[in-house]
Parts: sequence; structure tokens; C-alpha cells
Amino acid sequence: MLKPRRGLLAMLASAALLSACQSVDTDSASSAQVSQPPAESSASIKVNQVGFTPTATKMAVVPSNSADRFSLIPEGTNTAVYSGRLSASSTWDHSGETVKIADFSDFSRTGEYRIRVEGLPDSHPFSIAPDVYVDVNDASLKAFYFNRASTELLEEHAGIYARPAGHPDDQVKVHSSAASRHRPEGTIISGPKGWYDAGDYNKYIVNSGITTYTLLAAYEHFPEYYAERELNIPESGNGVPDLLDEIMWNLEWMLTMQDPNDGGVYHKLTTKRFEGRLMPHEATNQRYVVKKGTAAALNFAAVMAVASRVYADYEEDFPGFSTQALEAAEAAWQWAQANPDVTYRNPEDIHTGQYGDQTLFDEFGWAAAELYITTGQDRYYEAIMADELANVVPNWAESRGLAWMSLAHHRDNLTPIADQRLIAKRIDELAQELHAEWQESAYRVPMRRSDFVWGSNAVAMNNAMMLLQGYRLKGDGEYLEAAQSLLDYVLGRNATGYSFVTGHGSKTPMHIHHRPSDADGIEEPIPGFIAGGPQPGQQDGENCEEDGASYPSDKPAKSYVDHWCSYASNEIAINWNAPLVYVSGAIQALRQTD
Repeated sequence: MLKPRRGLLAMLASAALLSACQSVDTDSASSAQVSQPPAESSASIKVNQVGFTPTATKMAVVPSNSADRFSLIPEGTNTAVYSGRLSASSTWDHSGETVKIADFSDFSRTGEYRIRVEGLPDSHPFSIAPDVYVDVNDASLKAFYFNRASTELLEEHAGIYARPAGHPDDQVKVHSSAASRHRPEGTIISGPKGWYDAGDYNKYIVNSGITTYTLLAAYEHFPEYYAERELNIPESGNGVPDLLDEIMWNLEWMLTMQDPNDGGVYHKLTTKRFEGRLMPHEATNQRYVVKKGTAAALNFAAVMAVASRVYADYEEDFPGFSTQALEAAEAAWQWAQANPDVTYRNPEDIHTGQYGDQTLFDEFGWAAAELYITTGQDRYYEAIMADELANVVPNWAESRGLAWMSLAHHRDNLTPIADQRLIAKRIDELAQELHAEWQESAYRVPMRRSDFVWGSNAVAMNNAMMLLQGYRLKGDGEYLEAAQSLLDYVLGRNATGYSFVTGHGSKTPMHIHHRPSDADGIEEPIPGFIAGGPQPGQQDGENCEEDGASYPSDKPAKSYVDHWCSYASNEIAINWNAPLVYVSGAIQALRQTD
């Protein structure tokens, strides 16, 4: 049996937070014996269970009790090496808890430690090390390999998670909703490769859009870091960064979803209903491409425009791809211009994920921005309608933030028509908003009540990603600290006490809503997936009651159950993993320069 691995991760310094947790007395703690509390199965002190870099801000959340100090205890000893004063108590409405903060940011000695507070069980262990982010970043990226369609996963790459090939997708039917003169209903087309979208086995263009973009942005923003990462996937060692090899697996599928006759893009490739709790090769129902739509075309256009410029540097490895991707992007843009309001709803006989989006202004702005950056043509900048395009934290249905991310990254190479001041303003205003929430939070995380929705952990990571854009633009270290706090949050400093990334931490999800992890007969789920996270909707409540599971709380930050039944809190999804890849890789890359 595999033991869950503690992956590696870090946090960054904050003078404001340190001052809130004064005072520190390291001398008196250097050899102090600290009484061992009674053993308990679940630590009530919440800390990033993976770890911190030596120079990072390091904090834990402690339940409010009569204690006013905390200690740092090396693993395997009972001797404190550091002591500090807890902050004043504060209440986090999202969880209903009154808590204190233990700040040990000025302790930098590498090793493995626990936090100890009198009257409470010790925290879960964590590491302090320079490379603490690397394992989590590698695993969250390799999770995409484990979710590949149309291929066997060999033991040499997948270990105990090896499996036969499933879903060749070379006999896909055109659904009646997608029929055209050139491709009437029932036409057989081929749409292999791509990633399974989530816990199910279907493939959706709109969700692939933000996912693939986020991974491409990780490479565009931090190419030196990813050039060095080897993930042990089949393409490893081919001279191309493994991140780009993995992205290509999905790009090649996305290209098959464009109708070559008109440039339109099918919304999804799917069975008519969700498959059961089966391995991929056992799920053999007929699959269809379903209805073209404006959102799908614009997602496709944006991603292919980005891919064209990223893979232009790898022409020898992917001959002609850069040109092909740009041509496909422009054809999809033209289709969307001619069909500006084709919104998607499931046909009556299709009962899989809808990903319906009735507002398309944001997708037009995003696609125009990417085409402008790649081609340098001012007509695309004009199509962004930048003055009217706000910046918000992105999700699959809301892509305005992706446009501003790209414009900010490429601002030094834009044509004179681009409004440089507006680009900077859009990025900084959103970062300021999130920063303000971080400063006010009792848990020291910028999570608002409205952030506890389906996939709340992805909201946390997308919040962090947008804070990182503010840091990259202005160099404000507090933006970086606020982003780091959100990585801390998903790795254990949250009200549930879970490190939400499978296989990374002491208390991690074991029963994610993910068909291969459930049906493979292996106790541990595939590592590197981030669970959806707490949210009070509990849309699966009846389903869980039938399975004998129940939510422990209806509080937004505690409404989570680690059970297969809980697709509303414990499913995985590619668009949730992608910002985890971006954030963990970005912070590791930025910390390497310290």
C-alpha cells in the first residue's frame, strides 16, 4: 500500500502579519521541554501540511483557548526549538470559528516540525525546505496524464495506476443537434486524445478552454522553471518540456472538434448519459459530438491563438502546428462573428454536463485579446472593447480575467493602440480587492462568502493566480503573501483540516468522486488531484444520505465530506487542477530567486 506523500510547498513573508503575532522569544525556547498532549486522530491546529520555504511567511490557525503561546517541535523530539505569542482571537464567519494565528515566519531552519499549543493536540507535521513546492507542482501536473483519454497507461509511467486504454473516440457520431449539410446526423468522425473532464469520462471544449489556457500561461510566464521539470510521461526526454507535451495531448483533441467546413466548434464529446463507476476501458457506450456554440468557438479561438505563439518556438518538434493553430483560431473567430449568440443547452436526450453559458461578452474579449497578442493586428484589440471589459477572477464561464492576464504579461510587446495604463489598472484593482480581503480574514485567506461555490478550491487557486498577476506587475510583496496564503489554505490551513490535494499531506481526501480512482481497486486515489472543496449547496445531499454519508456542517467553509457520493464537494476537475499547477509552480519559481 502506498503511503500518502507529503509534497512540497511554501509561503512568503509578511511584516503586517508578523506584527499581529508578536512577540517571539526564540532564546527561551531553544532547549525547553514541552509536555506532550494526548494523542488525537485529527489535529485541531490548521497548518499547511506540506511545508514552507525557509524565508517564507509561516502561519498556522489555532482554535481560541486560554493559551497565549505556541511552540515549534521537531519531528521525533519533545523539545521546542521556537516559541511565539499567539495573536488576539478573531472570528471567521465562514466557518463559525474563533481562532488565533501562530506566526513563525522568522524561523528558517530546515527540517520537519509540528506546532504545539497547551491544551490542544499537535498540528500535523510539515516541512521547511527550499524546494517544498516541487512535489505538489509535479503531481498536480501529472494528474493530467492520469486523466488522458484514448491511451493505455503503462506501469513504467503510471506505477500501480496503470490501466488499459479506454475511449479511442475514433467512431464518434455527429448528434442531431450538431448535424450540417456536410456532416449529417450519424456521420462518423474521429476525436481521440484529450483529457477526461472531471470525475466522468466526457470531454468539453468550454472547460478545456480555461484549463488549457491556464497551463499554457504557466509555461509562458515561467518557461525556465518548466524547462527543467521531468514527469515520467511517455514523451519525457524528447527535448520538449513535459508541460508542453501534456498540453499537446489536449490540443490535438481540441482540433478535432472544429468542423473543417465552416470553422464552428462542437460544444462537447460525450455519451448520452454519465457512465457508471467503471474503468475507462469498461465504459463503452456510444459517444457523440454535440451542437456547435459561440462559447465553444471563442474558447477554442483563444486557446489556439495562445498555443500558436507558445509552440512557435518548437517548430522542429511540432512541424506546422503553430500555423495550423492560428488558422484554426481565426476560422473559429470568424464563425463566432457570424454566429454571435448561439448559446448552449443540452438537447433532450443528452444528460451529461451542460456547461451552459448565456453571457458571451467575456469570451469575445478574451479571444480578441489572444488573437491581438499573437497577430499584432489592431483590429483584434478594437474587438476587445477594453474600456468595457472589467477584470474579475476567472472561471469556466467567466474569462475576462484571462484577457487581462495575457495583456499584462505581453504589455512590453503590444502595438501603440493598447492602453498600457488601463491594463495596469485592471490588474492592480483586482489584486487590491483580494488583498483587502486577506488583511481582514481571521484565517488570513482572501476567501469571500461568495467564493464558497461548487469547486471552491479552484476559486481559491484562481484568486491566488490573479494576486500573482498583481505581484508580477507591481512587485508588491503583500500580493505574493496573499497568494501564498491561498496555497496554504488548500494544503491544510482551512476549516476542514484537510490538505485537499490527494497524496500530499497527512490528512488528504481518500474517496474523491473520480471514476478511475474509485473503480481501480486501489485504496489510495490517484495522487495530485485537488478535491472541489467545501460549499454549502450540498447538491448531492440526498445521494450521500443513500450512501450513509452526511455533511458535518452547513457552514460554507466546513461543508465538505470525503466520500464518493459527494460530487458537489469531492469531485475533481481539470479546470480545478490547472490553477493549482499555475500557483504552485509560480511560487516555486519565484522563491528560487530568494
